[in-house]
Amino acid sequence: MKRNVYLVDGARTPFLRAKGKPNEFYAADLALGAARPLLLRQKFHATAFDEVIFGCVMPSPDEANIARIIALRLGCGEATPAFTVQRNCASGLQALDCACRNIAHGYSDLVLAGGVEAMSHAPLLFKQSMVEWLADWNRARSFPDKLKMLSKLRAAYFAPVIALLKGLSDPVVGLSMGQTAENLVHRFHISRAAMDRYAIQSHERLASAVKNGRLDEIEALYGASGKAYEHDDGLREGSTLEKLATLKPVFDKPYGQVTAANSAQITDGGTCLILASEKAVEKYDLPVLAKLKPAYWAGVDPKQMGLGPTHAIAKLLQNENISLDEINYWEINEAFTAQVLACVHTLGDEEYCRTELKAETAFGDIPQERLNVDGGGISMGHPVGSSGARIVLHLAHVLQRENADKGIASLCIGGGQGGAMLVEQA
Repeated sequence: MKRNVYLVDGARTPFLRAKGKPNEFYAADLALGAARPLLLRQKFHATAFDEVIFGCVMPSPDEANIARIIALRLGCGEATPAFTVQRNCASGLQALDCACRNIAHGYSDLVLAGGVEAMSHAPLLFKQSMVEWLADWNRARSFPDKLKMLSKLRAAYFAPVIALLKGLSDPVVGLSMGQTAENLVHRFHISRAAMDRYAIQSHERLASAVKNGRLDEIEALYGASGKAYEHDDGLREGSTLEKLATLKPVFDKPYGQVTAANSAQITDGGTCLILASEKAVEKYDLPVLAKLKPAYWAGVDPKQMGLGPTHAIAKLLQNENISLDEINYWEINEAFTAQVLACVHTLGDEEYCRTELKAETAFGDIPQERLNVDGGGISMGHPVGSSGARIVLHLAHVLQRENADKGIASLCIGGGQGGAMLVEQA
């Protein structure tokens, strides 16, 4: 780190559940819904940004290099460069990491960074057999050739390939993300009751945060019809262990433990943050919400990808020379309750820390009352490109609210990785 990096301000949209058909907002619309009110309250013009960086996993065909589209539509100017990053579930965190490093090393002073995802707009694809038939059909020129091709067309060719399911599966190990969570359930003997209790807690904490106005970072979205979206719409109040126990497993039928209720919701949402150097803070007389450091990244067995946060957090603590007890608040993205519980367990398990993390002893126990204090992906959803930026932004607000010094934001990443970022009160 050559220069300090400051989080000046940020905003996000409500996270909106996918309800079986595309929601009315494309990914770029979501990013603009968060960015426009954010920029309107700043003391500088959008053209002051040195660069714009966004994470996105599945932009639409009309949103190639979605960061550039966002920058131009925001009025950042043609001269402001922009690029899009993709690290699966941590794409938003990767965008912040890129911005941090560029500011720290003097390449930029003021950066708009974040993440966005419209998961409800994930496309339906043709099978390879249909693609090949269409290619042959296109080459057929004469009427007899067309008739010959029609005779080869089969009804099975029309069966769609659901891109979202492909994206939520690991092609190397042949498992869905839910199946990797089932592996953690089996390995660490995590009970269904413990998973469901955590899911209920996530909803209860989000409900409390909404009721008590602890989600100031949310900016309302307005649809074409004038409908206002003001809150995360995945909140379910009144769930009980008895109700959740009736749900059937989704990923390992009929014997698994991972259900729709103890998994993150498929959701659309966008998050934008403004990062600045000390020079930019002084130049524009900007407030400072928190200080950020570049992220730490780790790789793990893709079959147990949910353990990624454990390994990334361990790297962070070791390299920053701080103990787990010095961390006041935690945001570990709730992809699955099993995954969060497994990470908490392994950080406090001496055998795992010695054998898997090569540490001399266990790192310690994360207090439940300091972890995801206002809910998480289970209750508000997990728009994969956005979540990494959301947890950093919200953690900064929690530190400010509680007058606390340090927090860590971390995510597991499909493909077997983990990322973690240190957030400090400035």
